[in-house]
Amino acid sequence: MSNIPHFPLMIAGLSKSDAEKAEVYSPYNDQLIGTVDQANQADIDQALETAYGLFRDRSKWLSTVERIDILEKAIAMMKDQADLLAAGAAEEGGKPLADSKVEMARCIDSLRACVDGLRNDAPATIPMGINPASQHRLTMMRKEPIGVVVAISAFNHPLNLIAHQMGPAIATGCPVIVKPAEKTPLSCYRLVEIFHRAGLPPEWCQALLTEDHHLAEYLATDSRVAFLSFIGSARVGWHLRSKLATGARCALEHGGVAPVIVAKDANLDAAVPGLAKGSFYHAGQVCVSVQRIYAERGIARDLAEKLAAAANKMEVGDPLSEKTDVGPIITKSELNRIASWVQEAVDKGGELLCGGQTLPYNSYAPTVLYDPPATAKVSNEEVFGPVVCVYPVDDIEEALNKANGLEFAFQASVYSSNIDTAMLAADRLDASAVMINEHTAFRVDWMPFAGLKHSGLGTGGVPYTMHDMQVEKMIVLTSKGIH
Repeated sequence: MSNIPHFPLMIAGLSKSDAEKAEVYSPYNDQLIGTVDQANQADIDQALETAYGLFRDRSKWLSTVERIDILEKAIAMMKDQADLLAAGAAEEGGKPLADSKVEMARCIDSLRACVDGLRNDAPATIPMGINPASQHRLTMMRKEPIGVVVAISAFNHPLNLIAHQMGPAIATGCPVIVKPAEKTPLSCYRLVEIFHRAGLPPEWCQALLTEDHHLAEYLATDSRVAFLSFIGSARVGWHLRSKLATGARCALEHGGVAPVIVAKDANLDAAVPGLAKGSFYHAGQVCVSVQRIYAERGIARDLAEKLAAAANKMEVGDPLSEKTDVGPIITKSELNRIASWVQEAVDKGGELLCGGQTLPYNSYAPTVLYDPPATAKVSNEEVFGPVVCVYPVDDIEEALNKANGLEFAFQASVYSSNIDTAMLAADRLDASAVMINEHTAFRVDWMPFAGLKHSGLGTGGVPYTMHDMQVEKMIVLTSKGIH
């Protein structure tokens, strides 16, 4: 036990030895890899009071110069520790090491985007002097922090999600309280520690796990909170939104059931590697993972079989191995749910082309289903596992109707060598982003990232989150010296 890291509550000014402890286990081998103290209501109140008092006292606000300096120093430290941080994220979250290294690079890039935002994002002025009432006036626009930010995060990207929530808050000068996912809190605590060592006063960024979900709701919906950043299930996200304090704003990022349209003129050999990556990356535990592929009937079977062949070549297992393509499922309950959904699809007439079985070490084989019925859960709910469905359709119109037939809308894609077909699909798909000849899970950290309908509210992506965490103040100067 002496080698197991322990993280106390990162609440400024709080020191306690009697906190309830949460244990963190590797999803691959169920080994204990860390412990974290949990916050009770009094602890949460102290964190909120500290953050709110800091925001209300403008003399304590950090200047833009100070914030840029802190971000730059944190970036340098993260570069030095990148391999260790990536290995830690792989161990606690189960994402293969190669992909966790990519996530770590993105985490650093996300913080770089925060610096770029501070340097380049200037508010537009409001025109004056264009009618008699506005003569002799000049406007100045300033951006100010919105207030206390609470960030509730998810397990699947334990480094970069925290960077996308915490980084913009620090950059814009908002005191932030972070609650990481219970299954993957260690990466969050390591990042917060880096920021503190980079010179960020501890009261500006606090981190905690709560003893239960009711206390997490208490944290998110307190009247001292100005902005809630939530990444997680739609059921929880929409519930929290309904409970927010008056005037509080929020951004919600939920899941999708990402659709892909493959036209008969698509280059399948070029499409399959990307579709396989988009389907099975992080064992499908990604909110924009490829799940529904609607292929024109003449090529649907060939596409599905090529995809199954690619899936069968993937190495499933230890996330800390450089050879692993697909790691474990985050919990046994999720593993069992995925298996039951696949079995239901097969029982209802879907054809299992590969996979469909649980593997040792909490893993599930990459699975390709051909034409499961619309009534199966895999056809209308987010699987959040390494499962992709291929459906034959008669034409693009049918594909579009089925792709748009659910209450979820996030990212979508279309594969075609015909520009008119591709643009027709891009125009007609219900989505916040449509990829052409690219899988649905493509993302860079400065692009907008937004769930629509049931899939979320607001727009993620570093510049957009920074915008949401600020308010614009207009100052009107009146002077006869202004013509």
